[in-house]
Amino acid sequence: VEFWSFLNSSIKMANPSAFLLAEIYNPDVYRDYIYLGKMDFLYDKVDFYDSIKPLMQGKGGASNLPRIQQRFEDIEQHLLHFLDNHDEQRLASPEFAGDMNVGKPALVASALINSAPMMIYCGQEVGEDGSEETGFGDPSRTTIFDYAGVPAHQRWMNNGAFDGGQLTTAEKSLRDYYKKVLNVAVSEPAFVGDYLSLHAWNLAKSNGYNEQQLSFARWNDSSQIIVVNNFNRSETQKYQLNLSPRLLSLWQLKDGAYEFEDLLDGSKVVLNVKNGHAMLPVVLEPLSSLVLKRKK
Repeated sequence: VEFWSFLNSSIKMANPSAFLLAEIYNPDVYRDYIYLGKMDFLYDKVDFYDSIKPLMQGKGGASNLPRIQQRFEDIEQHLLHFLDNHDEQRLASPEFAGDMNVGKPALVASALINSAPMMIYCGQEVGEDGSEETGFGDPSRTTIFDYAGVPAHQRWMNNGAFDGGQLTTAEKSLRDYYKKVLNVAVSEPAFVGDYLSLHAWNLAKSNGYNEQQLSFARWNDSSQIIVVNNFNRSETQKYQLNLSPRLLSLWQLKDGAYEFEDLLDGSKVVLNVKNGHAMLPVVLEPLSSLVLKRKK
């Protein structure tokens, strides 16, 4: 830590806008490498990525993600989120998820759960799967050791036109989804505001809500948003999402009806508050999300 403190301070003195990103995989020293080591950002591999990957693979539940958010809330803006990178298996590869659309709810959760920066790795947004046998390393990763192509990304490059002209319909659709989610993340002030998990409350209170769902609220003085994600690959989920009494108090919601609009597709849904109980009807197709903003 002392070495990095000296080096990074020297870098910042020469170039205050330098971007310093580190791979530090021991969460117990994250704060040391930020506050003493003067790193701008750390990969949030341990714990966030390591918890959302098995959730995408159908091997784990969502409950660890709110716990991680709470544990690192004070340094969230320094922990870089990612779903693909140079070391990890490509999300779309058969060895990871085998389907580029599996990353859609993970993208929404990663980009919107806090104010952390979000990294999109080369070709991720068009479903690059790293399936080529390039001579170094195993398929499932885009090699950093050999001359190799990234076919889905090259289809977007379209022989230098950079217009996506060779993308498949599915690849174009995925890229449009990434654009929509990331633009929502940077345009809505609520996503640099407050956060409250709704996950544990709904596990206990909502019939039909399960560990393949993830829900939370984001807000600031001018905007209130509820985010709900369905990580299930095959089943549409229908249930009444419950807003906790704490959120009702923080949002000052009295008995009545409140309209919310999905920022992803424009659909509308009504939150009903009666006798201090808040119920929001949710219908989520497989691998889909709702980003519901309260209409004034």
